[in-house]
Amino acid sequence: MSALNKIAHFQNRRDEVPNQELAKELAKTNDRAGIQEIAENLWNKDRRIQSDCIKVLYETGYLKPELVAAYVDDFLKLLKSKHNRLVWGSMIALSTIAELKAAEIYARREEIMRAMEKGSVITVDGAVKTLAIVASQNDEYGAEIFPYLLKHLETCRPKDVPQHAEKIAVAVNTESQAAFIAVLEKRMTDMSNTQMKRLKKVMAKAENR
Repeated sequence: MSALNKIAHFQNRRDEVPNQELAKELAKTNDRAGIQEIAENLWNKDRRIQSDCIKVLYETGYLKPELVAAYVDDFLKLLKSKHNRLVWGSMIALSTIAELKAAEIYARREEIMRAMEKGSVITVDGAVKTLAIVASQNDEYGAEIFPYLLKHLETCRPKDVPQHAEKIAVAVNTESQAAFIAVLEKRMTDMSNTQMKRLKKVMAKAENR
């Protein structure tokens, strides 16, 4: 049975279990041919097939990012899709390969930023993680991307501050440390006690960098 025939759509299932199981199988067996078949069907005319395929790929990315890293261009192109599931699924996929494909993603960072600015909550979460990982790879990337992430942290919804701060923290260095902590201190007034505790942990780690 081909990899494609194992996706939820062809199993007459509406849940994600078949896609998750397929991702585990592909990762365990290093089945690059199967992954290629799934990746090719990101462009299938049937949206249900596309949705299953992006799920399989980002689930594989969680397990073995090196197996899906070659499809970075596909994920970037899909950020312009009119199908929201493909947009946020591709952003998650990018977050799983950001360290491996930092140069390629950095070169097209503006596409990620545009998708982030008009995207769903899941798209924004994936974009923050992706950009932060890329920014953490070298000083050039950080100098360009970190100010954008800092501005986002200043203006995002209070409920999103802790988790986004945790993601952005990987990109903090000695030069950006003070600015990062200053933004978090300003946002403290918006936080609940639980959220404050999370932010204080992030700040403590940042101070020790």
